[in-house]
Amino acid sequence: MTCIAAGLLWLTAASSSETAGNAPSYGDALVVGSIGEPSILIPMLAGDSASHEVAGLIFNGLVKYDTDLKIIGDLAESWKVSDDGLTITFYLRKGVKWTDGVEFTADDVMFGYRTIIDEKTPTAYKEDFLQVKKAEVLGRYTFRVTYGEPFAPALSTWGNLPVLPRHLLEGKDITKSDFGRKPVGLGPFRLQRWDPGQKLVLAANKDYFEGRPYLDYYIYRVIPDQATMFMELRAGGVDLMGLTPIQYSKQTDTPFYRKNFQKFRHPVFAYTYLGFNLKHPFLKDINVRRAIAYAIDKEEIIDVVLFGLGSVATGPYVPGTWPYNPDVRRYEYNPGKAKALLRASGWKDSDGDGILDRDGTPMEFTILTNMGNSLRERTATIIQWRLKQIGIKVNIRILEWSTFINEFIDKRSFEAVILGWSIGLDPDQYDIWHSSKTGEKEFNFVSYRNDEVDRLLEEGRRTFDIEERKRAYFRIQEILAEEVPYVFLYVPDALPIVHRRFRGIRPSPIGISYNLPKWYVPKRLQRHQLIP
Repeated sequence: MTCIAAGLLWLTAASSSETAGNAPSYGDALVVGSIGEPSILIPMLAGDSASHEVAGLIFNGLVKYDTDLKIIGDLAESWKVSDDGLTITFYLRKGVKWTDGVEFTADDVMFGYRTIIDEKTPTAYKEDFLQVKKAEVLGRYTFRVTYGEPFAPALSTWGNLPVLPRHLLEGKDITKSDFGRKPVGLGPFRLQRWDPGQKLVLAANKDYFEGRPYLDYYIYRVIPDQATMFMELRAGGVDLMGLTPIQYSKQTDTPFYRKNFQKFRHPVFAYTYLGFNLKHPFLKDINVRRAIAYAIDKEEIIDVVLFGLGSVATGPYVPGTWPYNPDVRRYEYNPGKAKALLRASGWKDSDGDGILDRDGTPMEFTILTNMGNSLRERTATIIQWRLKQIGIKVNIRILEWSTFINEFIDKRSFEAVILGWSIGLDPDQYDIWHSSKTGEKEFNFVSYRNDEVDRLLEEGRRTFDIEERKRAYFRIQEILAEEVPYVFLYVPDALPIVHRRFRGIRPSPIGISYNLPKWYVPKRLQRHQLIP
């Protein structure tokens, strides 16, 4: 028996006398395991995937991506784009209500827009919305935006706008409001309980405009250790988690898991990288960064860490997608080249201790990464070993996620990091690479600056011609490969596992959770039911 909200409700095993059959039924709870806890549930203020994962079930944008990667309506029922592409008029759904019962209108869209562009709002996502020249509420259910010049990602960005309840937040500072921990949304679920460091309990929004979810509850359990989470999966304390490659390939290849769980594997729009602080005394040297790139065996990382469940990354786009450039400079494993580049920059082992030095300074730096991510930890260990072979001493420091971001990334207090980016389906990466995006809480935290890349980023977003955009993004990848602000390591496969009692899962190019409100458990298989 599992207590969800003390004094309010209990979840308990359903009786065996439930109605037989496999038809969709209301009830049960999905318990999801995650190593990270959300920081805040206002999407525009959150930079971590845990926050966006949970907030994505509470809030909606105007549009979203369908399973064929085409844009479809969400809060917008339809829209019209002007012939010149500069004006988009959104026609909003009628009768949609916030979970406090107040009707959603175009005023809420305008409020969300004005909030994200406000200079007082500390968000890394405002750049796309600053492109809007004019925003108008044309009626209770009509919202129009006009751009001053072509902006290729324009329509898709309105899927990212956190539409906010004007009636609750107008006149308030959202950074100080308790709304981030007690949100009121329009999505399929509403936050019912948040036990810090333990779990978040989301209850089905019975008035959801696309129909109430079949599941009564979505329970997000915070389990910082992947091995502990895997034990919880087997014991029944978790229904869904992302497996590590060894768990996927070896540990779940048993009759028990084949009988009780479904495993999925699909590529993701994401990559893992080793990023450098480009203001560091020796990491700002391009020869040093290239040497490090040559000294890392990416194939070894994919074989040893990913068990082959991924591919080599050569840039900030996923292989097989239209902006991906397959012909950029590659850094095949070559320790001889690495050593030659370091010698050319004046590094040598002058005292015979095996560590290179220059002007009395040893070549030593620290890689930071986040606690609970075994793939990144093992990747760091392999990189540490490989760099030792060419005379570079690497230390590894593992940090709790919020400390890592708030005290080290945001304050630029690091030498190198192993992190990953989840990237959008539109190839615009202005926020990550443009030189204007190096401030605190912004995403160009490695302090990368290149005038040509700045110009190409502008060109790529200022045309609707896909071939012109492709030329810009191909050239950006060539420059990044030459200058090595990151060593792009690998593109991992997503490896989710879900208990077999859940039905309605439809794998697609955008994953498996896109239709979570349609997941259900047949009545006869339901594990949990509400007791008043």
